[in-house]
Amino acid sequence: MLFTVETEQEIDGRWIAEIPELSGAMKYGRTRDEAIAHVEALALRVVAERLENGEQLATPIQISFAAA
Repeated sequence: MLFTVETEQEIDGRWIAEIPELSGAMKYGRTRDEAIAHVEALALRVVAERLENGEQLATPIQISFAAA
């Protein structure tokens, strides 16, 4: 799995990071790096939940993040 992390700075100075491949995966941070770290952690939790629920995932599991 390759997840793309897209970032944008909001008018109020906060950063938002989103993973388009995972619907609804968005997180804010005070810095760009913090927002990226939060959304990457969220993505890992989503994948873990899918595994626990027996959803079909690519095997073997290899997860990579690429910040855009």
